[in-house]
Amino acid sequence: MRSEYDFSNGERGKFFRKNAQLHLPVYLDDDVLAYLQARAQAKGVELNELVNALLKQDIALIEAAE
Repeated sequence: MRSEYDFSNGERGKFFRKNAQLHLPVYLDDDVLAYLQARAQAKGVELNELVNALLKQDIALIEAAE
């Protein structure tokens, strides 16, 4: 950061929201995305619903194996 930036009139926490939820993007490989989009369309569900269901199944399998 350069020394000539002037933050003397800055306001600390101006955009802070205590209970804000962040939705971070998840990037899928092109072939994985295409496959999941086709499966979601064939089932008549949204892509995010399908991905969440698959991940929940994986979580259950991982926890059952522990």
